[in-house]
Amino acid sequence: MTDQPVPQAASLDTEAVIAYLREHPTFFAEHDELLLEQHIPHQRGDSVSLVERQLKLLRERNIEMRHRLSHLMDVARDNDRLFDKTRRLILDLLDASSLEEVVIAVEDSLRQDFQVPFVSLILFSEHATPVGRWVSSSEAQVAIGALMGGGKPVSGNLREHELAFLFGEQQRKDVGSSAVATLEHQGLHGVLAIGSRDPQHYKSSVGSLFLSHIADVLGRVIPRFTQTLRSVR
Repeated sequence: MTDQPVPQAASLDTEAVIAYLREHPTFFAEHDELLLEQHIPHQRGDSVSLVERQLKLLRERNIEMRHRLSHLMDVARDNDRLFDKTRRLILDLLDASSLEEVVIAVEDSLRQDFQVPFVSLILFSEHATPVGRWVSSSEAQVAIGALMGGGKPVSGNLREHELAFLFGEQQRKDVGSSAVATLEHQGLHGVLAIGSRDPQHYKSSVGSLFLSHIADVLGRVIPRFTQTLRSVR
């Protein structure tokens, strides 16, 4: 008896698939979800078909959109954390029973909870109190008058004399960027300033929204504990 060669299993499978598809020419039309798993290049020589090019662009755009969505989710999580920290600080300010407790709550929260290395709360009056830092309105106008005119927080890289006034001569060299919000309510005037060693940390308007909220609350809380305040002229 003569031995017959045994066909390869892969060849038999391939031939069976080919035969089946020839007998069922509408197979992929009825099961188009399988096309997503197939690699079928549309090429003529070295050229790439328009369909394949479109698919490539759609994949790239999909990846880009996923990166953007991931970035937006990161920003949303950061804002949630900032909101929670701001909320806790505002509640502490509302619960304060003295000016000393207000100053301590602001400085402790910004330094420890917000992890801000440089914090400065300055109040303007001709009659200083023993609590907090007080300067005359004229002195403040000369030093940082350019930062107080717009009514909105100022962010970015400040000038040397402004940094020295806000954070002190010793610390000014370490401050790379700052954000400054004014306090103005019922005769109270002052500034709340925060600083970072990173020159890019406080870019224009970055982080100023929450600082503005804190300054607004301070402007309404501090006058409860002070009686001898004078408006800046």
